[in-house]
Amino acid sequence: MKRFAWASLLLLAAAAAAVPMSSRPGYPPPQSGAATPPVPVVVELFTSEGCSSCPAADAALREMEAAQSVPGVEIIALGQHVDYWNRLGWKDAFSSAQFTERQRWYAQGFGTGSYTPQAVVNGRYELVGSQRAALLAAATKAARAPRATVALARAANGALTVQVHSLPTGTPTSTVQLALTETGLSSQVGAGENSGRLLRHSAVVRSLRALGTVAADGTFAATVPLILDAGWKPQNLRAVVLVQEQASHHVVGAASLPLGNVALR
Repeated sequence: MKRFAWASLLLLAAAAAAVPMSSRPGYPPPQSGAATPPVPVVVELFTSEGCSSCPAADAALREMEAAQSVPGVEIIALGQHVDYWNRLGWKDAFSSAQFTERQRWYAQGFGTGSYTPQAVVNGRYELVGSQRAALLAAATKAARAPRATVALARAANGALTVQVHSLPTGTPTSTVQLALTETGLSSQVGAGENSGRLLRHSAVVRSLRALGTVAADGTFAATVPLILDAGWKPQNLRAVVLVQEQASHHVVGAASLPLGNVALR
């Protein structure tokens, strides 16, 4: 009996020694070698300075991007000011027919009408832009979808280098688009529904253009010159690259990069 008891104790001691200290109660969890980078999720806000419901949505997106409160997710804000409110008493200086057309493109896919403030999350989900909890939930869900790898860097001449690879298997025709955004913008509105209000905006899209189509092997590479308007503040500028399926409108890859001291024209 004694020999059996001692043998049992030895087996138990060996088993305990085989369990890592960090896995035992009272010990901290193991530390990983490298942090996993957050998943970029693009939140497009279709808004207007002429819409009285829009400032709340602008504030929600601005705070989401500043707080980055979705675990494992990088919120990338794209504030796109539509122009169909301009005829109602106030012309939005940041508005563009291009953004109105992009919103219509989304509306056709979602089967909805165009409205403000409308948020589109990774081209997959649309909702009222001031619904903060719903925005966070949509961003969390969008981050779980398969995605391409997008890498951005500044070239020696100040241009932007764009590389895309590892497009999810079976992804249909996709285009690569470059948005330039500026933060810290505001307007003192003098007429219309927001007359007398100082409106502070989330990242405003200053320009948006297609760079090309992803190749059949799921890759794309380009070097893009960056020459910007003199009225823009370099320290507030950011380049955002989207990889977007043309048929479904889904954003299947994204990345962003602060521009800093880029040359101005």
